[in-house]
Order: sequence, then C-alpha cells, then structure tokens
Amino acid sequence: MDSGENHTGRKVDYQTMVKALLIYPEFPDTFWSFKHALKFVHRQAVLPPLGLITIASMLPESWELRLVDMNVRKLADTDLEWADYALLSAMTVQRQSAKQVIERCQQHKLPVIAGGPLFTIDADHYAHVDHLVLGEAEATLPAFLKDLEAGCPQHCYTADDHPPIGATPIPRWDLLDMRRYASMAIQFSRGCPYNCEFCNVTALLGHRVRIKTAEQIVAELDSMHAAGWSDKVFFVDDNFIGNRRYLKNELLPALLQWRCRHKGVRFYTEVSVNLVDDPQLMQQMVDAGFDTVFIGIETPDEQGLVEAGKKQNRGRDLVEVVKTLQRAGLQVQGGFIVGFDSDTPSIFQRQVDFIQRSGIVTAMVGLLQAPPGTPLYERLQREGRLRGQLSGDNADGETNIIPAMSMEALREGYRSIMDNIYSPAPYYQRVRTFLQEYRPPKLQTSLRMMDLLAFFRSIVRLGILGRERVHYWRLLMWTLVRRPRLLPMAVTLAIYGHHFRKVCELHITS
Repeated sequence: MDSGENHTGRKVDYQTMVKALLIYPEFPDTFWSFKHALKFVHRQAVLPPLGLITIASMLPESWELRLVDMNVRKLADTDLEWADYALLSAMTVQRQSAKQVIERCQQHKLPVIAGGPLFTIDADHYAHVDHLVLGEAEATLPAFLKDLEAGCPQHCYTADDHPPIGATPIPRWDLLDMRRYASMAIQFSRGCPYNCEFCNVTALLGHRVRIKTAEQIVAELDSMHAAGWSDKVFFVDDNFIGNRRYLKNELLPALLQWRCRHKGVRFYTEVSVNLVDDPQLMQQMVDAGFDTVFIGIETPDEQGLVEAGKKQNRGRDLVEVVKTLQRAGLQVQGGFIVGFDSDTPSIFQRQVDFIQRSGIVTAMVGLLQAPPGTPLYERLQREGRLRGQLSGDNADGETNIIPAMSMEALREGYRSIMDNIYSPAPYYQRVRTFLQEYRPPKLQTSLRMMDLLAFFRSIVRLGILGRERVHYWRLLMWTLVRRPRLLPMAVTLAIYGHHFRKVCELHITS
C-alpha cells in the first residue's frame, strides 16, 4: 500500500512503518482491582493486558508499537499525537473508561481499531468506532490486516468459528513495565464444557476446550522469566481442568519440571468444584506450583444452582468441598451471586453463613447480571425483564435485570451481606477459620524486601491507624502461636481485608 492519508486526514506511510498505540482502559474501583491492597506493595495493577500484548505479537514486524495500560499510567495527548492508529481492547467493566478513550481519539482524529469482550458482546453500541475486529483475533485479525495493507479496511470483522490456539504467538512482554504489576498472566486454553445460564464464556469462546501444547506454555514461561519475572503467574482459563487427561499427562509434569529450575514462581487459576473429585489431579496441581484457585460457588441454595444450570455444583456439601481443597494446599477464592428468581429473603443470611463456615476469605459477591449472548439474557429478554446495560462491575450494587424479588429488597440484602462479611470482626474470624484448615504446599519461596515493606506498612495502616487494629494484632498473635509458618499469608489476607472494606465503604454500604 502506498503512502497516503487515512480517512481522518492523517498521513501514514504504509511502506515504512505504522505507529500503533495499544490502549488498555482503566478498571473502576472494584473488588477485583485490589487497588487499595496494591498500595502496600507499591504496585499499580494486579494483571497486565494479556490480550493486547498477545495481539502485539500478531501485528506486522514493521509496525512501531507503544502500550499504554491506563491502570499503571495515564494516557497522554502526546501518545495520541504520536500514533497512526489506536488499538483498543476492553472488558465490560471497563466500559466507561473505553468510552472516554474513544472520545479522546476522535478529538485527535486518531482512528480506533477495537476488539475484545466489551466490543464483541455489545458491538451495536460501537458503530461509531472506525474498525471493529471482533471475536478471537486468530480468526479475524489477519483479514483486517490484509485489507488495511491493501487500503480497503472494512468497518467490522467477525468469525463464527473458534480457531485452534496452537499457533498463538508468545505475548510481547517487552512492552510492559513488569515492576508495575503484582502478577503476570498466561493462557493455555479457551472454552468451557459447561453451560451456566448467566455466563457468556461459551458465547464468546465456545464449549470445546482448545489448548496450547505443553511446549508452548513452557516457552511462554521461559520468555516471561527471561524478561525478568519470577513471581506469581495467573493461568487465565475459563476452567483450568477442562481437559484433565492433558493436564495429568502433559502440562502438569512439564510445569513440575519447569519449577525445578524456577523455584520462586507460584501459579493460580480458575477451576470448577469437581476438581475435588480427583485427588490425583489436586495433588499434581499443588506439586506443580498451584496454591490458589478461584471457584464459582454462586449460591448454597440448590434451587438457585438448578436455575443457573450449575450442574457441577449440585448435590454436594459445598463447605466440605472447600475445606477438602484447603487441606490439599489450595486456597479457595469464591464467586457468589444473589438475585436468582428462586432466591427468597433468607438467601442473604444463608450466603453469609456459608462464607463464614467455609473460610473463603476472598469472597466475591455480586448481583446477578445478564450478559448479552447468554441463555439468561435471552430468557429475560423474552420475559421483558432487562433494564439498561450490563456494567460488569461486582461492586456497584447494580444489575441489568428486573429481579423476581423487589429491587429494593435485593439491594438492601446485598448491602447486608457485604457489610457483614467484610466488617473487621467476621472478616478476621474467617481468616482464622481458613488458616486452621489450610495445609500449605511445600513451595520454596524466599521472603523479599517488598514483602517486608508491605508488612511494616500493614503495621502502621492496619495495626495502628486502622479501626481493625485489635483484630489485626489478635490475628498475628494467634498465627504466631498456632500456625507460625502462615504468618506471611495472614498479613496478606489482612491487607486484602483492608481493600475489601474500602470498596464496600466507598461504593456499597455507605
């Protein structure tokens, strides 16, 4: 393609180099942002924009790339003036920030190429964006790049298929300032075999679990380590245990060997509750370096599980499931939902009781929402029970559905849950419940200066200035006497509690 002007009037020399600005919008202050906890370790974001830095590896080598993760630094006018194109990716929870970014790009006459979950599930609201490259990039990005080079890029690119990911390239870690992040991320599979009514994973990525090879994963970990990373790594998968045979025979043995060379690295991921049915797999995961799993518990109510299509959770003693995983060496983080049609006013206290008895310290509770493309969305649309746009925010106390119970009762019940589980007394009691049960894996990790500084900051902010100071010191003393090896974890969980309380106070219970 010859040099010329793009449709905004900017001159671009396509024969030499295109300047592409990769922009990741800001997350609001949610439970998952861990914004208030990150201050203790002087980090700005929990995870990097994995999708964008993977896309960066798929772009032409001749392009000049610049990444702006707005969670770690501001988007400057000089960035927008430098670029020929802005590549924007976002999740639903980043909607407001994404809107502001698009407006700024338009003010600077900078064409926007947008993709990712937000734009894929809600494309109709972004007709004003220059180019939409939707779905999985392996299926749609090549066609866009070909048309762009030929000078005839279309407005929207979609694909119905879910491509294999065996050829997905290694992310561009070099575009990151790794010192700004609390953990790195890696993806080895896409898709989920289940069909939960409220979940849009299968709408976006399908039911068939597609995997990267163990060789790919090791190569990505090697490249990440070579870039300077030797801390926590999140396996970003819709359900890590979707292909158990592959895990047992290929990936986990490869990770075990890799960690023999890189002993300080720890892994965490998302799984379904039926991991507990496979003790061998649990042990292999722990041996390979996994120490934390997130599980969608959703509700202790059997009718709610039936309604949600959460068949893998039904007919179980879910408290015992959690404790079995904890005793195996896996800290369980849990997702919970209120607002199912079958929920009665008793559900709010039942959720509190379950969370307290299970010792799930990081309990993410949200109102039921209906993402476009899900069976729940389609059902409620037929019933005329949709309201507004999906926020994707688990801390705003809002929902895009009209619940069976009154909205006032749902919001008040939700506030009562959050006020209960994250107030100092019940929160610190839950930490002790967990520490009593937890049997930590024998992972070889060293105490870093960052950890020591976080401990001293927690003494000041929580142990001296915080309203939870009595509970803080009781927890530390109890841990020193009963479980001294778990003192670093007790401090970490105390810091998490500070974050959760701040989010509740600022956005939910105030």
